[in-house]
Order: sequence, then structure tokens, then C-alpha cells
Amino acid sequence: MQSRASFAEAASVAVASLRSSKLRSFLTLLGIILATTTLIAVMSVIHGMDVYIAQNLSNMGSEGFKVRRIVMIGQFNPKKFMEMQKRNPQLTEEEYQFIRSRATMVRDFGMEAYRSASVTCAHERIEGVQMQGATSNVGVIQNIQAVNGRFLADSDDQRRQAVTFIGNDIRERCFTGVDPIGKYVEIEGRPFRVVGVGKPQGSVFGESLDNYVIIPIQTFFKMYGSRNGIGFCGVAMDQTHLFQAQDEVRMLMRAHRHMRPNQEDNFGLANSDSLVSAWDRLTGAIAATAIAVVSVFMVVGGVVIMNIMLAVVTERTHEIGIRKSVGARKRDILNQFLVESSLLAAVGGAVGVGTAWIIGFLVSKLTPVPMSMPLSAVLISLVLSTAVGLFFGIYPAQRAARLDPIAALRMER
Repeated sequence: MQSRASFAEAASVAVASLRSSKLRSFLTLLGIILATTTLIAVMSVIHGMDVYIAQNLSNMGSEGFKVRRIVMIGQFNPKKFMEMQKRNPQLTEEEYQFIRSRATMVRDFGMEAYRSASVTCAHERIEGVQMQGATSNVGVIQNIQAVNGRFLADSDDQRRQAVTFIGNDIRERCFTGVDPIGKYVEIEGRPFRVVGVGKPQGSVFGESLDNYVIIPIQTFFKMYGSRNGIGFCGVAMDQTHLFQAQDEVRMLMRAHRHMRPNQEDNFGLANSDSLVSAWDRLTGAIAATAIAVVSVFMVVGGVVIMNIMLAVVTERTHEIGIRKSVGARKRDILNQFLVESSLLAAVGGAVGVGTAWIIGFLVSKLTPVPMSMPLSAVLISLVLSTAVGLFFGIYPAQRAARLDPIAALRMER
């Protein structure tokens, strides 16, 4: 009970000190506020992007992988990219058929191709639409979900049908209030019948993920040929066989291209783990930089708190003498000033959390940057700021506790 009363008294003294000199309190806590705000803001951006990548960008799943002409994960190297442009040939439909007929470790294997296209409907002309040619199994491999209608079928591909699966942006701009199934849109001036609408995915950094149309791959080849932009996507038998499936596809690709054992691959493979690992390396570097900045702010804030607490000890020397003369122990004085310095820093941390939340709210509403404040960031910031106040408050508290009561009473108030 006595310790609780002592803590409550120290807390009330700290609150009174904050209220008595608001400007001094703000300047005292400015370093802690900046450090906490920076830490939470950076962790919020990283957490928001982690959640976004997990939910949207990594559509291959834990068992999927892709084969591309060029794959560069992590830091972009212009020189290496130019070398790959010269060395790596385009993927071909023959290679796709060769791998699909011989691969034993994959559950499914699809082919796709991309290009930008214009879409015209009754209301307007939409430029810059992502056009994808795909085999019918790409919908399952990439987990493309339909909210209306269906995805492409084998018969659509075999007969080179002029049918399309559209994204939500196309539906909203062309078929507002109307069921689009069975209706027509023009893709590059050619009429295509809509057979399905994809589930909305949102946007990232201002770029919509729903501004697309998907047509049968053979229809795509009929329109544009099959020499450029082809990619493969596969899904392993299960997650434990992912790397075996990739190795098998890699060996089949090398065999089809008659590559020598010591010859470097002239194609690339990527899976969701490699993308997440690359992102983790990037965010790790960002987090390390943020920690360095936060550490500087925290040290500066801690030193300011220590200086202010030393000034407070000088201001309240007479009061300390009175408390000691009526029976207060060194431990009571020490605890009072430690609680006061810790509470001051905790208030700074709380203000930093509030500031970071406001910044995150405004950023998420006014910009395309995804931000999500994790609870762990809030807890870490509050604990860290309190610990800084406790650490830098030790010396002033010890100085107050060691004061001679008689000498302290002689000090004028």
C-alpha cells in the first residue's frame, strides 16, 4: 500500500510538473516524441506493405512459381540486366508443351503473355489496360477468383474464342448497374464477349490491380503472334516439393535448349518465398536505418530529460530536505524521481504514438502508400521511451537521494 501511495504521489508530482511549464515539458520531450513517431511510422509502412504483399502481390501461393525470360530479385543491376537482355532468348510455346508433357512434380502448369491494350465500350475508351493471354488453368494456379460468371475454359482456348474475363475497373466503367455477362467490349478494336468478372483487389501505390482483361492464350497468339512476352506459371504437388518441382522444370528447360552443364541459365525462376525474402532484405535495411535514427533521437531525448531532472532536483532541494527531515528514506526520494522521469518519457512516447497514428491516417487517406500500425510497434515504443526515461533519470534521482537533509533545508526556496 505504501509503495502504491508513493508511486501515485510521484506520478501526481510529474503531472503537476508537466502542467506548470508546458513549453519546457514539450521541449523536454521533443526528442522522445520524434523518436517514437519515426519508429512507429516506419514500422507501420513496413507492416502495411508486408500485409499487402502477403494478400495481393504474391498471388503464386506457397506452392507456386513462375518461369520468365529475365528474373531480377532484390537490387537492380543495370549491367546484369543488359547482359540478360542479350543472352536470354524468349520463352516459346514449344518449351511450354515440352515441360508440361514431361514434368512429374507439378500439379499444374500454365502459360501466359502480357501487353498493354485499349478497351472501348459504349461509354468510353480506356487506355493502358493490362491485357493478359492465359491458358484456362492460370485462373486456378494464380487464384483468380470470379465474383460473376466464370474464368476462361479449355474450349475457349482451343477454338480461339473472342471471350474475355475482365477486372472490376472495366466492369465499373463499362457496365455500371448492368450485368456484364454476355455483353461485349472492344479490345484493340475487336469485339470480345465478357464471360466473367474478377474479384476486386484494390491498388498499390496508386496503380489499380483491377484494370485488366484476360483472353485465351491462343486468341492472344492469333492477334499478336507467339514470339514475345511469354511466361510460364506452375504449382508444385505440395509445398514440400516446391523446390524439387522448380529444379525439374529448370532441368527440362535446359534440356530443351541443349545447354551444357557448366553453362549459366538463360532464363529465370521465381516463387513467392524469393519475392518475400527480397522484400524482407529491403525492409531490413530500412528498419536498420530507422533504428539508427531513432537511437540518436532517443539519446538526445534522454540527455535532455536528465538535464531537466537535474534542474528539478536543484529547484526542489528545500522540499527534499523537508521530506527527509520528516522520515523519508533515500529509497523514497530515489523512487520519486525515477517514477517522475519515467512518466515524463512515457508521456512523450504516448504523444509520439498519437502523432504517428495521425500521420498514418492521413497518409493512408491521401496517398496510395499502404500503412498499418501494428500493436507491437506501439508497445515497443512505449516500453522503449519509458526505459529511456528510467535510465537517464538514475543519476538525477541518485543525486537527490544523497542530499544531506540539513544542507538541503538551508537552500532557499
